[in-house]
Amino acid sequence: MQVAQLIAQELQVRPQQVAATIKLLEEGATVPFIARYRKEVTGALDDGQLRQLSQRLGYLRELNDRKQTILGSIREQGKLSDTLEKQIQACDSKSTLEDLYLPYRPKRRTKAQKAREAGLEPLAQQLLKGSNNSPQSLAAPFVDTSKGIETAEQALDGARNILIEQFAEQAILVGKLREWFWQQGVLRSKLVKGKEQEGAKFRDYFKYSEGIRKVPSHRALALMRGSNEGILRLQLALEDGDSQYPAEQIRRAHQLNPGQNSAGLWLSETINQCWKQKLQSSLENDLLKRLREQAEAEAIRVFGRNLHDLLLAAPAGPRATIGLDPGLRTGVKVAVVDSTGKLLEHCAIYPHAPKNQWDQSLATLAKLAQKHNAELISIGNGTASRETEQLAKELISKHPVLDLTAVMVNEAGASIYSASEQAAKEFPDLDVTIRGAVSIARRLQDPLAELVKIEPKAIGVGQYQHDVDQNQLGQQLDAVVEDCVNSVGVDINTASVELLTQVAGLNATTARNIVAYRDEQGRFNNRSQLKKVARLGPKAFEQCAGFLRIREGDNPLDNSAVHPEAYTLVKQIASVLNCKQDTLIGNSEQLASLNPQQFVSEQFGEYTVKDVLQELEKPGRDPRPEFRTAQFSEGVETLNDLEPGMKLEGVITNVTNFGAFVDIGVHQDGLVHISQLANRFVKDPHELVKAGDIVQVRVVEVDIARKRIGLSMKDEAAPTAPNKVKKPQKANRAEKSSPQGSLADKFRAAGWKA
Repeated sequence: MQVAQLIAQELQVRPQQVAATIKLLEEGATVPFIARYRKEVTGALDDGQLRQLSQRLGYLRELNDRKQTILGSIREQGKLSDTLEKQIQACDSKSTLEDLYLPYRPKRRTKAQKAREAGLEPLAQQLLKGSNNSPQSLAAPFVDTSKGIETAEQALDGARNILIEQFAEQAILVGKLREWFWQQGVLRSKLVKGKEQEGAKFRDYFKYSEGIRKVPSHRALALMRGSNEGILRLQLALEDGDSQYPAEQIRRAHQLNPGQNSAGLWLSETINQCWKQKLQSSLENDLLKRLREQAEAEAIRVFGRNLHDLLLAAPAGPRATIGLDPGLRTGVKVAVVDSTGKLLEHCAIYPHAPKNQWDQSLATLAKLAQKHNAELISIGNGTASRETEQLAKELISKHPVLDLTAVMVNEAGASIYSASEQAAKEFPDLDVTIRGAVSIARRLQDPLAELVKIEPKAIGVGQYQHDVDQNQLGQQLDAVVEDCVNSVGVDINTASVELLTQVAGLNATTARNIVAYRDEQGRFNNRSQLKKVARLGPKAFEQCAGFLRIREGDNPLDNSAVHPEAYTLVKQIASVLNCKQDTLIGNSEQLASLNPQQFVSEQFGEYTVKDVLQELEKPGRDPRPEFRTAQFSEGVETLNDLEPGMKLEGVITNVTNFGAFVDIGVHQDGLVHISQLANRFVKDPHELVKAGDIVQVRVVEVDIARKRIGLSMKDEAAPTAPNKVKKPQKANRAEKSSPQGSLADKFRAAGWKA
């Protein structure tokens, strides 16, 4: 089956759509560009389908390269038949291909090869065909001390090794047994002796068993981490240890019917040993590898989805902002940025112990807010964040005329950015802590623009991210970042090099050249000026132009997602309505009166016309939600303040397959286990929540010793959290009275360390 047909079948689309997309990809088109501006060509495949298509295309091309290598190897051996070549060419998976290659793969001298060299192949074939003579009598003529065969038993062992290898290299048999073992196999783990204390975090798996095909990704990765750390020993076995089915399949595959005489019993034992000594261990390795690959793929998918939600979190917008990077002994670092994110002023204040300069800190912040017309205060959610939030709230209360709003933001990755090369280039004279405060301020204004400066892996919204294939993880996260950036669009006159690099068609070099042109020539006034940027050729312009925005430029269409190649279409639409383009943009009433079909032509298809009309109605619309903030409860600042039954507001920070983690303002995220997300069965937490969502939760359990919080989002009556909470006695009593191990079990299942 051709590549296009195979992918079309998997994606349930037409082969023509796949073939057209492959052609565009080969011509250098990017996924965002194809998804947005080539719908006529692809039949409107969306970016998700295009990503799958691109990944599958890469896999199949790797598979094809491997096929050619294998065909060449077998051909050199003089063993390539027409039938075998057809089988190899028809393979659609790497595992099936390697099964076919197994008998021909160059390998180290095996016991079977040594036996063949000793002339035991004829004996093996005699025993395979069956005989009324005893195995010993058949083996006697093959005793030859010069070849190392000193007894009939040694000859029989050699013949058995030959047959075991022969049985185990039958591709169809191996494939069938692999799938059967996947369905029937039970994954077991047990503690390595003497590792009880060192491996306490894996205690749920000290004696564990589950059908391998049912093991969820997070559990599989936890088991494998335990194995890699030398805490657990993993084994794939059958529930009752029975090998009847494998033995029967070996007999059928080789058309064997051993009798009950001594030769038949010897052959039956050889079949059993083939399974127990050869196939079972080999397939166990295959299936553990499959489990790991599936678990990694799922973990990467979850990470990608969380990153997508975080990058597309609601921006506060272009408003002057004070960024606060909280600290106790070292003080709170303060950075004021203007509406474009430009640093205006910075300092440090010391409102907390040991200096306790609370009033001086309030005065400093008030002065900065008034001087720079700040509207927002962005507070990093690290150490001393709640204490610093109280400072901001008191500032707002005492100075209502300033009209400030304080918001807690996730500062994950801010320290990595502040120590990065790009931060050093932007702020060479600033301390890294001040750079962190700048990042905290900017990520409130525009999370996407700031987070693209940080390696996605450092943002921390994945599960077992260090255990998965780092190359695959990087590729997936880069694709997510690219899709998010291009779905929002980028202001070419304010965007950083890092943000521009993510625009379709641009790379680090062309992004730097755009910024250099902007610095030398001034702001861009129209998209056509991009053609003057060094090394930004026609192809790059075609790919990037529609995703770059120019506010208050020469042409209002340059601040929309209408591609320059469709500007003539807009002129045609304006002509039909007998109006100017300026009055057409945003005129919903006039646009609604049009029939898209009247503008369809050879140059512009129906998809393009509809997209242009939609964009004209709401030009430059932002797909991100409206900005909202969570209100953390007064008096609930540490784990000791929590009591079961409290109802709190929080922000989803991470979503996994086993539940969602929520920041409720106590410096430790709580877990809403999947069983606590709703009053109904939930198969996938992503159905209900995503990173950045503001949610109402109820405290179920608190484990202060382990710093773990169990939360619920079920619709159950619960008292509202009081403004002031008694510390810490009730929380401790609640901890003692909570069901033994219930919260710990959920956290251990989630892979959290003690």
